[in-house]
Amino acid sequence: MSKTPDLLDTVSQDEAIEVADAGELLETERMVEALIFASAEPLSFTELTKRIPGDRDIRGALNRLRAHYRKRGVQLRSAEDRWSFRTAEDLSFILHREAVEQRRLSRAALETLAIIAFHQPVTRAEIEDIRGVSTSKGTLDVLLETGWVRMRGRRRTPGRPVTYGTSFDFLDHFGLENIKDLPGLEELKGAGLLDSAIPASFHVPAPDDSIDLTEDEDPLEESEMFATGALEEDAGEK
Repeated sequence: MSKTPDLLDTVSQDEAIEVADAGELLETERMVEALIFASAEPLSFTELTKRIPGDRDIRGALNRLRAHYRKRGVQLRSAEDRWSFRTAEDLSFILHREAVEQRRLSRAALETLAIIAFHQPVTRAEIEDIRGVSTSKGTLDVLLETGWVRMRGRRRTPGRPVTYGTSFDFLDHFGLENIKDLPGLEELKGAGLLDSAIPASFHVPAPDDSIDLTEDEDPLEESEMFATGALEEDAGEK
């Protein structure tokens, strides 16, 4: 049986819509790809929606591009919903000449960074209590200079000590999409980073790097927000 003219018209219209939809999807992907590629800094999803005209499926375009680049030499990655192209980790060995040599962090700095990541918001005194040893101001200064740690606010306790947390640069450097991607207790034990005979009461807290201050935190003063070094613990006393 041959198709009637009306049916042929309907099929042609459907095909035209499918072609138009496919063209719009491809155009959206190209715009998203171009913006991220040309940006010196990771672009947030909000920024992409502002810069791409029309009501487009930007989230879908990001997911399709990430899948497309998954096995390529560069990969599309996100951290806190900020998107950027990064060299595939397994190819880093051929880029050693171009890589900038990073200063190795001391054991004290690494321990302090780990405590801040898992226990944030946390004060210097709380870091010392967890480590069992004093933490020098210089250690915190080094972590602040790397950009991996930020000053969040001041604890509502005597002396109003500064609280510390991790930054977006921390996630970006370690290839984490969000702070909850940090390893848990079983992963740490599996990697040999924890003794298998640890006490039964020991636990690894669920990390939370929300930018919102907690109920026991006060905001930093404007002059403190741009400080490059760790603030003295008693700087907030009147």
